[in-house]
Amino acid sequence: MADQTPPDTPAKVQRRGEKARRRARKSRAATPRKDQRVDVTGGKPEGAVVPAGQSNSGAAAPPTSRRGARRRRGAKARERGVAAKSAQAKSAQAKSGAKAAAKTPDASGPRPAPYFHGPFGQSYAAIDLGTNNCRLLIARPAGDSFVVVDAFSRVVRLGEGLAQTGQLSDAAMERAMGALRICADKLRRRGVALARSVATEACRRATNGPEFIERVRRETGIALDIISAREEARLAVLGCHILIEPGPGPALVFDIGGGSTELVLIEHQDDGGVPLIRDFVSIPYGVVSLTESCRAELDSPLDRAERYAEMRGLVDDGFAAFAARIAPLREGLVHDHGPLRLLGTSGTVTTLASVHLDLPHYDRSAVDGCIVPAASMRAISQRLSSLSVAGRREVACIGRERADLVVAGCAILESILDLWPAARLGVADRGIREGILRSLIGITHSKGGAA
Repeated sequence: MADQTPPDTPAKVQRRGEKARRRARKSRAATPRKDQRVDVTGGKPEGAVVPAGQSNSGAAAPPTSRRGARRRRGAKARERGVAAKSAQAKSAQAKSGAKAAAKTPDASGPRPAPYFHGPFGQSYAAIDLGTNNCRLLIARPAGDSFVVVDAFSRVVRLGEGLAQTGQLSDAAMERAMGALRICADKLRRRGVALARSVATEACRRATNGPEFIERVRRETGIALDIISAREEARLAVLGCHILIEPGPGPALVFDIGGGSTELVLIEHQDDGGVPLIRDFVSIPYGVVSLTESCRAELDSPLDRAERYAEMRGLVDDGFAAFAARIAPLREGLVHDHGPLRLLGTSGTVTTLASVHLDLPHYDRSAVDGCIVPAASMRAISQRLSSLSVAGRREVACIGRERADLVVAGCAILESILDLWPAARLGVADRGIREGILRSLIGITHSKGGAA
């Protein structure tokens, strides 16, 4: 069948050509130039600057109509509002940060050097790493005294097992390291300028003591000094002698520690200064070492009595030579001056004083400086030695931490009361740490401090 479509007229051809040209122009307008290819992350040309707070995703080509122009102006106004609010928030944050910075140092800034950093500053510290406890005291001078600004104490039992092995055990060293890391952190936080850190009997006796001291220095920065028994006695006297009752003639100061016990015969000077040490003794029995040197505790009254007698015998033997030396002086004092004066500084003495005072829990303000009858301390010691471990745990101020060690302390105390039969006993909750602080503060102050 013949094609019935009429031939194109010149007008139709012209109209088709115009339509084709319009389609071509639209196609060219929709295609971006080479220097303005669309970013695949969302519609902005490469290198375009994205306003603060605006993401780079999902942006479409701006409309070209009047309605689109109004939308663009509204969007810009909203952006300016967001920017203004953001600037106000930043300004407020900056002011708040400035106020906070006045109170709290920037944690990212330099931290004060904790040890022996000259010139001497206003904070001093003393660390006493003993056989049973790790103790820290940080203080600032206040006239001829000092004010404690921070303190720390933890039972670490560094000397546990030392009597059997001659070495510090891994577990004991880890306990001590945990406490010493806390001490190091406190020294840094307080900006301590001058500190002295000492280790006593456990590190003196242990064959691996020097290696442990080096580990402490390497891991914490604390330089522990293993001091002699005589220096330990001197520091204890320096820290607590102001609590000795006034009176004529020499007095006896004792410190029952974890690994050793020191007895110091002192005599006051006329000017009221630090007493002179006339004689002293240190025996290798403290609450930990004496407990481990005797048989294991069994749950029978007879066994407990025999074990307590064994402890008393060991301590009496250790004190025998010192007791013989001071016997003539003791007899002369009793004859010429009357009552003997006695001061104890140790966890044993403060614990038994708390029991004597019938305190529901330990209270340093009630115990430090109190005077208790020696007969009461003997009676408490004998009662505690007759109790089982479970029974001692039920006694206020003894609890779980001291229940297994307090009997050894009682045995040592009774031996001291036999050796120096004073009617009254002064109690000091202070000692080596306070002695160290008095010594350190005396470096830059004319008078030593008192706790």
